[in-house]
Amino acid sequence: MVEQEHRLDVDSELRFEVEGKKEIVELTLTAGKAEVFGTELAPNKVYTFHSGAKIAVFTWHGCTLKLKGNTEGTYIAKETPMVTYLNTHSCLERLRKQNDERISNDENYVRGPVAMIVGPQDVGKSTLCRILLNYGVRMGRRPVYVDLDCGQGAIAVPGTIGALLVERAASVDEGFSQEAPIVYNFGHISPQENMTLYNILVSRMAATVHNKMGVNRKVAASGVIINTCGWVKGDGYKSLTHVAQSFEVDVIIVLDQERLYNELVRDIPFIKVVFLPKSGGVVERTKSMRRSGRDDRIREYFYGLKTRYHPHSFDVKFSALTIYKIGAPALPDSCMPADMKVDDHMTKLVPVEPSIKIKHHILAVSLTTDPEEVLTSNVAGFICVVDVDEENKYMNVLSPQPKPLPQTILLLSDIQFMDSN
Repeated sequence: MVEQEHRLDVDSELRFEVEGKKEIVELTLTAGKAEVFGTELAPNKVYTFHSGAKIAVFTWHGCTLKLKGNTEGTYIAKETPMVTYLNTHSCLERLRKQNDERISNDENYVRGPVAMIVGPQDVGKSTLCRILLNYGVRMGRRPVYVDLDCGQGAIAVPGTIGALLVERAASVDEGFSQEAPIVYNFGHISPQENMTLYNILVSRMAATVHNKMGVNRKVAASGVIINTCGWVKGDGYKSLTHVAQSFEVDVIIVLDQERLYNELVRDIPFIKVVFLPKSGGVVERTKSMRRSGRDDRIREYFYGLKTRYHPHSFDVKFSALTIYKIGAPALPDSCMPADMKVDDHMTKLVPVEPSIKIKHHILAVSLTTDPEEVLTSNVAGFICVVDVDEENKYMNVLSPQPKPLPQTILLLSDIQFMDSN
């Protein structure tokens, strides 16, 4: 393996990518102090990164790093937006301290800052969320992370939105702990596939997060960091304003697009809107890279990243399954009942007969057995349809837990995954 040593000056950053299948790169901090997306590196500890990783190691004081393995695009950047990001964290922390004083005065429900990160695709929204969350945790806070980017599914799998209570800094090589997340199944990689359903789930998530904050003062005072989709025009822009209203956002942080910043300042004058530059280390992704990233995220769900899981594969009879898809084809206005709204078909539950058509699709395991509650009920987990035998009426599934499946409702997703393992 190739071994390199890099010396970083004050306020500089080492950027590198891990390319090639099954490639592994090891990083060690041998002198000084450094961090990866807000998480401090321990001295002389070996951190392992796998294929597809895009890493930026920043130092406030200067450091020496050792890289072992084949990397792509490795260079040291002396111009970074990290000081600006730290100032943003400081502003959020000042708001939290103001709430601490109110709590000490024994006031009723006091909520910390709710910050929403917006911007087009590939400007570093997820990375900024991670940095702000890690800095918050390092100050002793317990912020809530809300991921509304259904295209990447950072908390569960693509096609979902989720929320997570962050109690400790993200692992450098594995990210945030995924204990007890709240996940709602959307079933598509873009909100525009079903805007009606997406907005309903956003409102539901906002209510759930507010309830969580209402029963825990420390969580409430720590606030919320919200990641959003990169669709910022037309209906995408309307969706962003819906998110801001549903979560009662205090601060909107716009990355890299002045037009979006000015539109939000004009349309939502009662919310503080801040413009921040994107990092020069942000890498633009092609459609194939996004598709590959989604596959990697689903594979990680079933098999783990560093800690290897062993998912179960077993057969399930058609008769033991109850599968629905959310959303039906639109009816002509002349055919709709008088009491039916135009968008009602977008939230209609449609029974799905198991067939070869659902092979390789992801199915969400709902936490309810009542069809009337399916739409806004969160999910317990996911299974993948590996194969379907229509003649003998059973299908083979990949599942994180052993059979049998719980007696519940399964929701068909547009997301597909071919299990190469």
